[in-house]
Amino acid sequence: MTGYFLIKLALASVVFFGVLNLAGLHTWVERKQSALMQDRIGANRASILGLRLFGIFHPLADAVKMFTKEDFIPAGADRFLHTLAPFVSIFFALAAFAGIPFGDRLAVGGQMIELQVAKIDVALLYIFAMLSLGIYGVILAGFASRSNYAMLGSLRACAQMLSYEIVLGVSIIGVVMVFGTLDLQEMVRAQGKYFLGVVPLWGVVLQPAAFFIFLTAALAETKRVPFDLPEGESEIVGYFVEYSGMKFGMFFMTDFIETVMVACLATTLFFGGWQVPYLRPEGFFFPWGAHLAVSQLTYVLLGVGAFMLKVIVFCWLFMTIRWTLPRFRYDQLMHLGWGILFPISLANVLVTGLVLACFGNAN
Repeated sequence: MTGYFLIKLALASVVFFGVLNLAGLHTWVERKQSALMQDRIGANRASILGLRLFGIFHPLADAVKMFTKEDFIPAGADRFLHTLAPFVSIFFALAAFAGIPFGDRLAVGGQMIELQVAKIDVALLYIFAMLSLGIYGVILAGFASRSNYAMLGSLRACAQMLSYEIVLGVSIIGVVMVFGTLDLQEMVRAQGKYFLGVVPLWGVVLQPAAFFIFLTAALAETKRVPFDLPEGESEIVGYFVEYSGMKFGMFFMTDFIETVMVACLATTLFFGGWQVPYLRPEGFFFPWGAHLAVSQLTYVLLGVGAFMLKVIVFCWLFMTIRWTLPRFRYDQLMHLGWGILFPISLANVLVTGLVLACFGNAN
């Protein structure tokens, strides 16, 4: 039992270390990718001892600045809640990753270990619960600052997050109906089947409408462009207007962590998770009859690599959207969520139910 606990502790350390570093790397990617799309030199001018390293010093400078800047708390603010708010936001964003399966089971020391920090039968429900609790960090930030501007910003942010969380939840009901489980690990395994032995039956094939609704709602949930009204600080006063230093940095980091989470969820629900096309535990089985045997360790490592690659592709896609589309007005934001996406997601659930009643589910 002690060995199993230590293995799970090691898995948790690897996952959280990887997520934090990938989120931190997003600040560099954002500079470089925007520079590439806008034909600018980008974040590669500053150098240390003559080294530029493709601008990698910039996110390091950001970290140093945030750790060393003054921790300002407004007069009259609730010091405890003002300090607690960013911790609440980043804690629940990180805790959600415990339910993400990033690989198949692996035999370690005579035990079968699921490559998932916490093997939860209702992992999807757990993840949505953790992401929903992050709203408390937003409303606490506005309330504890004792600033009317911050309070209005937090109310606007919570209204947006709640609206799109409902759309987000309804959009994945079809996926749950098709695969018949809330266990993400089992859902990924269910996506290992093929249509006519050629086309992988991933979630995006079985639920294409749900995928586009999910992607749109998830971007709004993470408060990224074109849905960044809560944080468009250059034009709009946001909920963390009274924050500075590393507290501001924690709110800033939470957005990137949530972006990585959305990429993980999109990969898991709609793109086969750690599944590699035509790869089974015994090896590759291609439609034209060829077969290539692989070891169990190679099979698992290929799955982990495939999961990471898919997540990185989604992160790149989100960054591309971020530097392509303009920001919505608030009325447009709410109309898109309640007037367009919500009815379509309900219609998708109805159609999915009718199809399943006639033809059965994916299992």
